[in-house]
Amino acid sequence: MIVVPVSSSPPAIDVRDLTKSFGDVEAVRGVSFTVTPGEVFGFLGPNGAGKSTTINMLCTLVTPTTGSAYVAGYDVTRQRDDVRRHIGLVFQDPTLDGYLTAEQNLRLHAELYGIDRAAIPARMRQMLEMVDLWERRDAPVLTFSGGMRRRLEIARGLMHSPRVLFLDEPTIGLDPQTRSSIWRYIRALQQTEETTIFMTTHYMDEAEFCDRIAIMDRGEIVVLDTPEALKAAVGADRVMIRTTDDEGALVGLAERFEIEATVAEGAVTFFVPSGEAFVPRLFAELGVPITAVNVSRPTLDDVFMNYTGSTIRDAEASSATERNRITMRVMTGGRR
Repeated sequence: MIVVPVSSSPPAIDVRDLTKSFGDVEAVRGVSFTVTPGEVFGFLGPNGAGKSTTINMLCTLVTPTTGSAYVAGYDVTRQRDDVRRHIGLVFQDPTLDGYLTAEQNLRLHAELYGIDRAAIPARMRQMLEMVDLWERRDAPVLTFSGGMRRRLEIARGLMHSPRVLFLDEPTIGLDPQTRSSIWRYIRALQQTEETTIFMTTHYMDEAEFCDRIAIMDRGEIVVLDTPEALKAAVGADRVMIRTTDDEGALVGLAERFEIEATVAEGAVTFFVPSGEAFVPRLFAELGVPITAVNVSRPTLDDVFMNYTGSTIRDAEASSATERNRITMRVMTGGRR
Protein backbone atom coordinates (compact mmCIF):
# COMPACT_ATOMS: atom_id res chain seq x y z
CA MET A 1 0.00 0.00 0.00
CA ILE A 2 1.37 3.43 -0.95
CA VAL A 3 1.57 5.77 2.03
CA VAL A 4 0.92 9.47 1.41
CA PRO A 5 2.12 11.61 4.33
CA VAL A 6 -0.19 14.24 5.80
CA SER A 7 1.15 17.77 5.36
CA SER A 8 -0.33 21.26 5.51
CA SER A 9 2.00 22.42 2.73
CA PRO A 10 1.50 21.62 -0.97
CA PRO A 11 3.61 18.65 -2.07
CA ALA A 12 7.07 19.33 -3.42
CA ILE A 13 6.38 16.59 -5.99
CA ASP A 14 2.96 15.24 -6.96
CA VAL A 15 2.81 12.36 -9.46
CA ARG A 16 -0.33 10.65 -10.75
CA ASP A 17 -0.46 7.62 -13.07
CA LEU A 18 2.76 8.58 -14.85
CA THR A 19 3.86 6.37 -17.75
CA LYS A 20 6.61 6.36 -20.34
CA SER A 21 6.94 4.05 -23.33
CA PHE A 22 9.74 3.79 -25.86
CA GLY A 23 8.14 2.00 -28.79
CA ASP A 24 6.76 -1.26 -27.41
CA VAL A 25 8.88 -1.04 -24.25
CA GLU A 26 7.09 0.30 -21.14
CA ALA A 27 9.83 1.86 -19.03
CA VAL A 28 7.46 3.40 -16.45
CA ARG A 29 4.02 1.90 -15.82
CA GLY A 30 1.57 4.19 -14.05
CA VAL A 31 3.49 5.36 -10.96
CA SER A 32 1.81 7.62 -8.38
CA PHE A 33 3.32 9.23 -5.27
CA THR A 34 3.82 12.54 -3.45
CA VAL A 35 6.89 14.01 -1.78
CA THR A 36 6.51 16.49 1.07
CA PRO A 37 8.64 19.66 1.32
CA GLY A 38 11.98 19.04 3.06
CA GLU A 39 11.75 15.26 2.69
CA VAL A 40 14.58 12.96 1.56
CA PHE A 41 12.71 10.62 -0.77
CA GLY A 42 14.36 7.62 -2.37
CA PHE A 43 13.68 5.48 -5.41
CA LEU A 44 15.21 2.07 -4.75
CA GLY A 45 15.54 -0.58 -7.43
CA PRO A 46 17.86 -2.36 -9.83
CA ASN A 47 19.33 -0.76 -12.91
CA GLY A 48 16.65 -0.81 -15.58
CA ALA A 49 13.74 -0.57 -13.13
CA GLY A 50 12.60 2.82 -14.49
CA LYS A 51 14.14 5.07 -11.84
CA SER A 52 16.19 7.28 -14.14
CA THR A 53 13.34 7.52 -16.68
CA THR A 54 11.04 8.77 -13.90
CA ILE A 55 13.58 11.33 -12.73
CA ASN A 56 14.08 12.50 -16.32
CA MET A 57 10.34 13.07 -16.68
CA LEU A 58 10.18 15.01 -13.41
CA CYS A 59 13.12 17.16 -14.56
CA THR A 60 11.45 17.82 -17.96
CA LEU A 61 14.20 16.00 -19.88
CA VAL A 62 11.74 13.36 -21.13
CA THR A 63 8.06 13.94 -21.98
CA PRO A 64 5.62 11.57 -20.23
CA THR A 65 3.50 9.31 -22.40
CA THR A 66 0.48 9.66 -20.08
CA GLY A 67 -0.29 10.84 -16.56
CA SER A 68 0.61 14.04 -14.72
CA ALA A 69 3.45 15.32 -12.56
CA TYR A 70 3.95 18.57 -10.68
CA VAL A 71 7.31 19.65 -9.26
CA ALA A 72 7.49 22.69 -6.95
CA GLY A 73 3.88 23.33 -7.98
CA TYR A 74 4.56 23.42 -11.74
CA ASP A 75 3.38 21.02 -14.44
CA VAL A 76 6.36 19.16 -15.97
CA THR A 77 4.71 19.16 -19.40
CA ARG A 78 3.10 22.61 -19.66
CA GLN A 79 5.43 24.65 -17.38
CA ARG A 80 8.83 23.21 -18.15
CA ASP A 81 10.79 26.46 -17.76
CA ASP A 82 9.24 27.10 -14.33
CA VAL A 83 10.10 23.56 -13.23
CA ARG A 84 13.70 23.97 -14.35
CA ARG A 85 14.12 27.24 -12.46
CA HIS A 86 13.09 25.57 -9.21
CA ILE A 87 15.08 22.32 -9.35
CA GLY A 88 18.69 21.22 -9.12
CA LEU A 89 19.92 18.08 -10.83
CA VAL A 90 22.95 15.88 -10.26
CA PHE A 91 23.16 13.41 -13.12
CA GLN A 92 24.29 9.81 -12.83
CA ASP A 93 27.15 10.54 -15.24
CA PRO A 94 29.64 13.35 -14.45
CA THR A 95 28.90 16.66 -16.22
CA LEU A 96 31.56 18.98 -14.78
CA ASP A 97 34.10 20.64 -17.09
CA GLY A 98 37.37 19.07 -16.00
CA TYR A 99 39.50 21.83 -17.53
CA LEU A 100 37.78 24.53 -15.47
CA THR A 101 38.40 25.13 -11.78
CA ALA A 102 35.80 24.37 -9.13
CA GLU A 103 35.04 28.09 -8.87
CA GLN A 104 34.68 28.48 -12.63
CA ASN A 105 32.25 25.55 -12.83
CA LEU A 106 30.04 27.09 -10.16
CA ARG A 107 30.25 30.58 -11.65
CA LEU A 108 29.21 29.29 -15.07
CA HIS A 109 26.22 27.52 -13.51
CA ALA A 110 25.23 30.66 -11.59
CA GLU A 111 25.30 32.79 -14.73
CA LEU A 112 23.25 30.25 -16.68
CA TYR A 113 20.58 30.45 -13.97
CA GLY A 114 20.64 34.24 -13.89
CA ILE A 115 21.85 34.63 -10.31
CA ASP A 116 22.62 38.27 -9.43
CA ARG A 117 26.34 38.68 -10.15
CA ALA A 118 26.85 40.61 -6.93
CA ALA A 119 25.50 37.62 -4.95
CA ILE A 120 27.58 34.96 -6.73
CA PRO A 121 30.86 35.20 -4.73
CA ALA A 122 29.17 34.81 -1.33
CA ARG A 123 26.91 32.00 -2.51
CA MET A 124 29.82 30.21 -4.16
CA ARG A 125 31.92 30.40 -1.02
CA GLN A 126 28.99 29.14 1.07
CA MET A 127 28.50 26.11 -1.19
CA LEU A 128 32.20 25.24 -1.47
CA GLU A 129 32.71 25.52 2.30
CA MET A 130 29.71 23.28 2.93
CA VAL A 131 31.29 20.50 0.85
CA ASP A 132 34.83 21.14 2.13
CA LEU A 133 36.18 22.32 -1.22
CA TRP A 134 36.83 26.01 -0.57
CA GLU A 135 40.57 25.46 -0.31
CA ARG A 136 40.51 23.73 -3.71
CA ARG A 137 38.43 26.38 -5.47
CA ASP A 138 41.24 27.37 -7.84
CA ALA A 139 42.23 23.79 -8.75
CA PRO A 140 41.17 22.24 -12.08
CA VAL A 141 38.45 19.64 -11.62
CA LEU A 142 40.66 17.15 -13.50
CA THR A 143 42.80 16.97 -10.36
CA PHE A 144 39.84 16.02 -8.12
CA SER A 145 39.06 12.52 -6.85
CA GLY A 146 35.70 10.90 -7.72
CA GLY A 147 34.28 11.82 -4.32
CA MET A 148 35.41 15.44 -4.61
CA ARG A 149 33.81 15.75 -8.04
CA ARG A 150 30.55 14.35 -6.71
CA ARG A 151 30.56 16.87 -3.84
CA LEU A 152 31.24 19.68 -6.30
CA GLU A 153 28.33 18.54 -8.51
CA ILE A 154 26.03 18.60 -5.49
CA ALA A 155 27.24 22.10 -4.58
CA ARG A 156 26.68 23.22 -8.17
CA GLY A 157 23.15 21.78 -8.11
CA LEU A 158 22.38 23.94 -5.07
CA MET A 159 23.94 27.20 -6.31
CA HIS A 160 20.62 28.68 -7.44
CA SER A 161 18.78 27.63 -4.24
CA PRO A 162 16.42 25.08 -5.83
CA ARG A 163 13.31 23.95 -3.99
CA VAL A 164 13.90 20.33 -5.11
CA LEU A 165 17.29 18.66 -5.68
CA PHE A 166 17.33 15.52 -7.83
CA LEU A 167 20.19 13.09 -7.30
CA ASP A 168 20.38 10.26 -9.84
CA GLU A 169 22.60 7.52 -8.34
CA PRO A 170 24.68 10.19 -6.49
CA THR A 171 27.39 7.80 -5.24
CA ILE A 172 27.59 5.26 -8.05
CA GLY A 173 31.13 4.00 -8.60
CA LEU A 174 32.43 5.36 -5.27
CA ASP A 175 33.93 3.26 -2.49
CA PRO A 176 31.82 2.71 0.69
CA GLN A 177 33.80 5.20 2.79
CA THR A 178 33.41 7.96 0.19
CA ARG A 179 29.72 7.13 -0.23
CA SER A 180 29.20 7.53 3.51
CA SER A 181 31.03 10.87 3.40
CA ILE A 182 28.86 12.07 0.50
CA TRP A 183 25.76 11.24 2.50
CA ARG A 184 26.95 13.30 5.47
CA TYR A 185 27.23 16.27 3.12
CA ILE A 186 23.81 15.61 1.58
CA ARG A 187 22.16 15.53 5.01
CA ALA A 188 23.95 18.69 6.13
CA LEU A 189 22.99 20.48 2.91
CA GLN A 190 19.38 19.39 3.19
CA GLN A 191 19.09 20.69 6.74
CA THR A 192 20.87 23.97 6.01
CA GLU A 193 19.16 24.72 2.71
CA GLU A 194 15.76 23.19 3.65
CA THR A 195 15.72 21.55 0.23
CA THR A 196 13.56 18.59 -0.77
CA ILE A 197 15.81 15.78 -2.01
CA PHE A 198 14.67 13.15 -4.48
CA MET A 199 17.23 10.46 -5.19
CA THR A 200 17.58 7.16 -6.98
CA THR A 201 19.83 4.36 -5.82
CA HIS A 202 20.37 0.63 -6.05
CA TYR A 203 22.52 0.56 -2.89
CA MET A 204 20.54 -0.89 0.01
CA ASP A 205 22.62 0.75 2.74
CA GLU A 206 22.26 4.13 1.03
CA ALA A 207 18.48 3.88 0.99
CA GLU A 208 18.54 3.75 4.81
CA PHE A 209 19.30 7.48 4.83
CA CYS A 210 15.97 8.33 3.19
CA ASP A 211 12.87 9.43 5.11
CA ARG A 212 10.73 7.28 2.80
CA ILE A 213 11.50 4.82 0.04
CA ALA A 214 9.58 3.74 -3.03
CA ILE A 215 10.78 0.34 -4.22
CA MET A 216 10.56 0.16 -7.99
CA ASP A 217 10.71 -2.94 -10.15
CA ARG A 218 9.96 -3.36 -13.86
CA GLY A 219 8.61 0.17 -14.17
CA GLU A 220 6.22 -0.01 -11.22
CA ILE A 221 6.25 1.05 -7.56
CA VAL A 222 5.67 -2.15 -5.61
CA VAL A 223 5.70 -0.61 -2.10
CA LEU A 224 6.33 2.77 -0.46
CA ASP A 225 7.03 3.52 3.21
CA THR A 226 9.77 4.43 5.69
CA PRO A 227 12.81 2.09 5.80
CA GLU A 228 11.89 1.02 9.33
CA ALA A 229 8.27 0.23 8.44
CA LEU A 230 9.29 -1.72 5.34
CA LYS A 231 11.69 -3.91 7.29
CA ALA A 232 9.21 -4.40 10.13
CA ALA A 233 6.58 -5.56 7.64
CA VAL A 234 8.83 -8.45 6.56
CA GLY A 235 9.07 -9.58 10.18
CA ALA A 236 10.75 -12.93 9.61
CA ASP A 237 14.46 -13.70 9.35
CA ARG A 238 16.02 -14.54 6.02
CA VAL A 239 17.62 -18.00 5.84
CA MET A 240 19.95 -18.86 2.96
CA ILE A 241 21.22 -22.41 2.56
CA ARG A 242 23.58 -23.99 0.08
CA THR A 243 22.92 -27.62 -0.72
CA THR A 244 23.98 -30.41 -3.05
CA ASP A 245 20.43 -30.56 -4.43
CA ASP A 246 18.60 -27.23 -4.62
CA GLU A 247 15.53 -28.68 -6.34
CA GLY A 248 15.26 -31.35 -3.63
CA ALA A 249 15.64 -28.68 -0.96
CA LEU A 250 12.80 -26.62 -2.47
CA VAL A 251 10.54 -29.67 -2.50
CA GLY A 252 11.56 -30.67 1.04
CA LEU A 253 10.89 -27.21 2.44
CA ALA A 254 7.44 -27.19 0.85
CA GLU A 255 6.44 -30.71 1.90
CA ARG A 256 7.98 -30.93 5.39
CA PHE A 257 7.71 -27.32 6.58
CA GLU A 258 5.12 -25.74 4.23
CA ILE A 259 7.71 -23.09 3.36
CA GLU A 260 7.81 -21.49 -0.06
CA ALA A 261 11.46 -20.93 -0.98
CA THR A 262 13.30 -19.63 -4.01
CA VAL A 263 16.84 -19.75 -5.37
CA ALA A 264 18.51 -16.33 -5.17
CA GLU A 265 22.18 -15.47 -5.58
CA GLY A 266 23.01 -19.17 -5.84
CA ALA A 267 21.36 -20.17 -2.56
CA VAL A 268 17.98 -21.57 -1.50
CA THR A 269 16.35 -18.64 0.31
CA PHE A 270 13.26 -18.36 2.51
CA PHE A 271 11.86 -16.45 5.47
CA VAL A 272 10.90 -17.83 8.90
CA PRO A 273 10.35 -16.34 12.38
CA SER A 274 13.31 -16.96 14.74
CA GLY A 275 15.64 -18.24 12.04
CA GLU A 276 18.40 -19.36 14.39
CA ALA A 277 16.01 -21.57 16.34
CA PHE A 278 14.75 -23.11 13.09
CA VAL A 279 18.19 -24.13 11.77
CA PRO A 280 18.58 -27.32 13.92
CA ARG A 281 15.22 -28.61 12.62
CA LEU A 282 16.35 -27.82 9.12
CA PHE A 283 19.45 -30.01 9.39
CA ALA A 284 17.53 -32.82 11.06
CA GLU A 285 14.43 -32.94 8.86
CA LEU A 286 15.11 -31.47 5.40
CA GLY A 287 16.47 -34.71 3.96
CA VAL A 288 18.98 -32.91 1.69
CA PRO A 289 22.65 -32.34 2.60
CA ILE A 290 23.28 -28.70 3.61
CA THR A 291 26.78 -27.35 2.97
CA ALA A 292 26.30 -23.82 4.34
CA VAL A 293 23.65 -21.76 6.12
CA ASN A 294 23.25 -18.05 6.82
CA VAL A 295 20.61 -16.35 8.99
CA SER A 296 20.05 -12.57 8.93
CA ARG A 297 17.60 -10.05 10.29
CA PRO A 298 15.33 -8.27 7.76
CA THR A 299 17.06 -5.77 5.49
CA LEU A 300 15.83 -3.64 2.61
CA ASP A 301 17.10 -6.35 0.27
CA ASP A 302 14.73 -8.72 2.07
CA VAL A 303 11.93 -6.19 1.55
CA PHE A 304 12.74 -6.08 -2.16
CA MET A 305 12.76 -9.87 -2.35
CA ASN A 306 9.53 -10.12 -0.35
CA TYR A 307 7.68 -7.93 -2.85
CA THR A 308 9.39 -8.96 -6.11
CA GLY A 309 10.50 -12.55 -5.58
CA SER A 310 14.18 -11.84 -6.29
CA THR A 311 17.09 -9.95 -4.75
CA ILE A 312 18.10 -6.62 -6.24
CA ARG A 313 21.30 -8.16 -7.62
CA ASP A 314 19.41 -10.95 -9.37
CA ALA A 315 16.93 -8.37 -10.68
CA GLU A 316 19.80 -6.30 -12.10
CA ALA A 317 21.18 -9.36 -13.87
CA SER A 318 17.73 -10.08 -15.31
CA SER A 319 17.31 -6.44 -16.41
CA ALA A 320 20.72 -6.51 -18.12
CA THR A 321 19.69 -9.62 -20.05
CA GLU A 322 16.41 -7.97 -21.09
CA ARG A 323 18.19 -4.78 -22.21
CA ASN A 324 20.59 -6.85 -24.30
CA ARG A 325 17.63 -8.68 -25.86
CA ILE A 326 15.90 -5.40 -26.75
CA THR A 327 19.14 -3.98 -28.16
CA MET A 328 19.56 -7.05 -30.38
CA ARG A 329 15.97 -6.68 -31.62
CA VAL A 330 16.61 -3.05 -32.52
CA MET A 331 19.90 -3.86 -34.27
CA THR A 332 18.37 -6.67 -36.28
CA GLY A 333 15.20 -4.82 -37.17
CA GLY A 334 13.05 -7.09 -35.00
CA ARG A 335 14.31 -10.32 -36.55
CA ARG A 336 14.94 -13.20 -34.14
